[in-house]
Amino acid sequence: MKTARLYIVEGRVQGVGFRFFVERAAIELGLQGYVCNRSDGQVEVYAVGDEEALGRLRAQLELGPRGARVERVEESPAPLRKHKTFSIEWSC
Repeated sequence: MKTARLYIVEGRVQGVGFRFFVERAAIELGLQGYVCNRSDGQVEVYAVGDEEALGRLRAQLELGPRGARVERVEESPAPLRKHKTFSIEWSC
């Protein structure tokens, strides 16, 4: 059964390739949704998939790409919305 999660990632997460890193990880995990930069310097990730894949994505979010410094990942349940793929949105 698919569920949806909203993640807010804090730290040095903009200007370091974080969105591309998340997009690649989410696609490899078979997730749908989006990733975008927020105006407050955080990154927002909305992901839909099974619990195992979402847990693996969270682990990737906590690591981040080289050059990132993840300080915190906030996770909350989110309403299911239709997304055919996982994509980068340029702003939230």
